[in-house]
Amino acid sequence: KEEAEAKPEEDHYCDMLCCKFKKTPLKKYMTYLQLPDSIDSYTDRRYVAWLMLVTVAYNWNCWFIPLRFVFPYQTSSNTIYWVAIDIICDICYLCDLLVFQPRVQFLKGGDIISDKVEMKKFYHSSMKFRLDVISVLPFEVLSIFFGFNPAFRANRMLKHNTFFEFNDRLEAILDKAYIYRVIRTTGYLLFILHINACLYYWASDYEGLGSTRWVYDGQGNMYLRCYYWAVRTLITIGGLPEPQTLFEIVFQLLNFFLGVFVFSSLIGQMRDVIGAATAGQNYYRSCMDNTVSYMNTYSIPKVVQNRVRTWYEYTWDSQGMLDESELLEQMPTKMQLAIAIDVNFAIVNKVDLFKGCDTQMIYDMLLRLKSIVYLPGDFVCKKGEIGREMYIIKQGEVQVLGGPDGTKVLVTLRAGAVFGEISLLAAGGGNRRTANVVAHGFANLFILDKKTLNEILVHYPDSEKLLMKKAKYVLVTVFKSHCLAAEWKLWLIDTFAFLGRVTDYKKPTSQKC
Repeated sequence: KEEAEAKPEEDHYCDMLCCKFKKTPLKKYMTYLQLPDSIDSYTDRRYVAWLMLVTVAYNWNCWFIPLRFVFPYQTSSNTIYWVAIDIICDICYLCDLLVFQPRVQFLKGGDIISDKVEMKKFYHSSMKFRLDVISVLPFEVLSIFFGFNPAFRANRMLKHNTFFEFNDRLEAILDKAYIYRVIRTTGYLLFILHINACLYYWASDYEGLGSTRWVYDGQGNMYLRCYYWAVRTLITIGGLPEPQTLFEIVFQLLNFFLGVFVFSSLIGQMRDVIGAATAGQNYYRSCMDNTVSYMNTYSIPKVVQNRVRTWYEYTWDSQGMLDESELLEQMPTKMQLAIAIDVNFAIVNKVDLFKGCDTQMIYDMLLRLKSIVYLPGDFVCKKGEIGREMYIIKQGEVQVLGGPDGTKVLVTLRAGAVFGEISLLAAGGGNRRTANVVAHGFANLFILDKKTLNEILVHYPDSEKLLMKKAKYVLVTVFKSHCLAAEWKLWLIDTFAFLGRVTDYKKPTSQKC
């Protein structure tokens, strides 16, 4: 009734020259941009975008306050432009202090606190609030007495907590966070070189530009020349003019000591970032090398070794890991279930045998599915084996082989198909396979064994009765089909009798049923 009474939304169109296209109404844009009463800092992308804006303002202050303090780039003719950008950065700081941060949710005793009063009280009692307040204090008023000096804005660099928070939030939402870590570490190196270039120009100005061979001579682009000196000093390349005075010697020694420490630290950090990014690849290579070494030790035939290498390469390329269960084991059961539902539920839901069963039983079964990769030509199951597993094709194809010589392709099963499900319900442990099933190309299959299913059905007796009833119905329906090959009819009769559902069973002496 509510749906019938609901008014359909009006379509908004925009006419432009000779074309007409649909556009989103302004009200929806305003609703999306409206600031919520509380902000979830972990999931709200708008908050991450705001942190990025504040981070840009923070980097402006960190890079240009030392530059303007040391180099004579700020003059009376361009002061208005510097001040305008400074005011914009200060507005970002104030909005973050007064509007955004008091709305950020926090955890207290495991509960998410979203009350306005509590959020504001929590923020005002934190160290971050104190630093944010200090960072917006207008020390520029001292310019009235001492003249304008960019050093009066040095307190703007105290808003470093927002910078690091933005890094954490951005890494959490990026698919390849290690790329950003490499860029950020490179930025740290460039900033340290920038500070050293500013210090070198300050030292040169203190000694007198061009007064000695060591100081900056005042020729060329002052910033690039000083930055070049900073790079050669911190990276300890050498080849610089020898310092002449005591001040120059002490300054150069401190630069060398600081350069060795900083550069080695950044190189170590870069190594850790790249190592973390390639940890999975290194693990894969290590496993493969150990396996090859083992096969060489026991003189395994080259044909088998090549198939093992192929399995490693395909498994890694297709799913990015060798064993998915290792990754999921680190998570709580609820998260494992959530991932299993997204990945496997659509496939299992196609199986007619499980339709109508308890949903929780299917969820429990999803956590027990095992993923196995078969190479081209691998036997999934062979004729005469005892069937104790059900197979669900996740990717690839398999072929059911039969005929007198066992090479005739009876049917080709593709992604989403299921086979062997009757074996799960067979009494006494399983039924014998009457045909070979071979992987046609690379095939990724889910396997559910009989023991696992029995452990699950203990807690769901109604679903167990339904499964047995469905199995009987499926067998009877297929058995009555006249278009079924004789050998498949014999297989169904054997299976049906094995299930204990036929009491007057007598095996025929010929292949005619």
